[in-house]
Amino acid sequence: MRVRSKDWWERVVLKEFSDEEWKENFRMSRRTFDKLCGLMSCVLKPEDVTVRAPVPLQMRVAIVLYKLASCSEYRVVANQFGVSKSTVKKFVYIFCKGMVSSVLQKIIVVPTAEEASAIARRFEQKFHIPQIIGCIDGTHIPVLPPSEGYKDFVNRKGWPSYVLQAVVDDTYRFWNISCKLPGSAHDANVLRHSALFSHADQLPKGLREINGVAINHFLLGDPAYPLMEWLIKGYTHSPRITPEQESFNVYLSSARTTVEIAFGRLKSRWRVLLKRSDFHFTFTPHVIATCCALHNLCEDEKDSVNPTWTDEAAALAADLPQPGARAHNTDTAGGQNIREVLTDYLSTNFPLRRPLF
Repeated sequence: MRVRSKDWWERVVLKEFSDEEWKENFRMSRRTFDKLCGLMSCVLKPEDVTVRAPVPLQMRVAIVLYKLASCSEYRVVANQFGVSKSTVKKFVYIFCKGMVSSVLQKIIVVPTAEEASAIARRFEQKFHIPQIIGCIDGTHIPVLPPSEGYKDFVNRKGWPSYVLQAVVDDTYRFWNISCKLPGSAHDANVLRHSALFSHADQLPKGLREINGVAINHFLLGDPAYPLMEWLIKGYTHSPRITPEQESFNVYLSSARTTVEIAFGRLKSRWRVLLKRSDFHFTFTPHVIATCCALHNLCEDEKDSVNPTWTDEAAALAADLPQPGARAHNTDTAGGQNIREVLTDYLSTNFPLRRPLF
C-alpha cells in the first residue's frame, strides 16, 4: 500500500507537534502512545515481505487513535495521513478486533482480593460506605442500526444505540464491561445477559462484620438494577422513606458519581462514542470495548483529560440525550438486609444528609 503524502505525519514523526497538539490529535501522551504500540505490535505490525513499503506500526496506531478521537469519516482520516480509505478501515478493524481478542483481558480485569480490599478502603475513606468495590451503570452509545431489527436498537429517547454496561472503581477505571444488547433493552436485562451476572459468585468477597452482620464486598447501582447481596441500590420514594433512608441515598449517590465521571472521561477522549459512526453495527461493540480499554490505559498512565474535550463532548451529547433509569423492583431479602445494616451504620456514625434539591 503506497503512502501518497506524508507531510502531516512527518511533522508528527519529527516531533514538530507540541505535547498539547499531540494529545489533541491522539488523546494520549507520547509515553502512553509508545506503550500502546508495544501492546499492539503483535496485532498491527507490518508484514515482513511486501511489494511496497509498509505503513509503520506507529502510523497504523496513530491512524486508529485519530479515527476514534475525532469520529471523522474514513475519507477524512485517509486524507490526513495520506493513505487510502480502505487502508484506514483495515487498520481500524484489525486494531479493534485484536484489542478485544488478545489485549483487552490484560487491561480490563476483575480486581484480585487484595486489590478489591484496597478499592473498598478508598471508597470508604471518600464516601463513608464500607465494602464497595465498584459502581455499575449503563450508558447508550450511538449506532448505525440495520434496517431489519431497527426498532430493537431504538432507546426510550428515540435514537438507536447499544447499551454499554460498566463497573468502575474509585479511580475511574473500568474493571468489567458488557456491550452486547441494543438500546431498547432495560438495564436489568443487560445485567442478566452479562458475564458479570453469570459469574457474580466469583467476585472478590472480603467478608467484614458491620453492626454484627457479616457483609461481603458489593457493587453500587441505581434504581434500574435489582437489589441483591452483591449489588446494593438506594431506596425508592414510594410510599415514603425515613430521614435515615434518605441520607443513605445521598451517600450512595455521592459514591456513584465515580461511574458518571468515568463515562464522561471516556467519551471526552473518544468522540466516536458520541456520534453515529460509519462502522457496521456488528462491529460497533468492538469499537466500544476498545475505547474502554484505551481509557484504562490512559488512566493508568495518569494522562489528564483536557477540559475543552469535556466541553466538546457535552455539546455533542446534548444532541442525543441519555434515557433515564427505569426502576426495577426485584429485591432479594439478603440485599434488603444488607442495605438496612448499612443505613443504620451510616446514620449512627455520620451526619444525616439530605439531597440538595
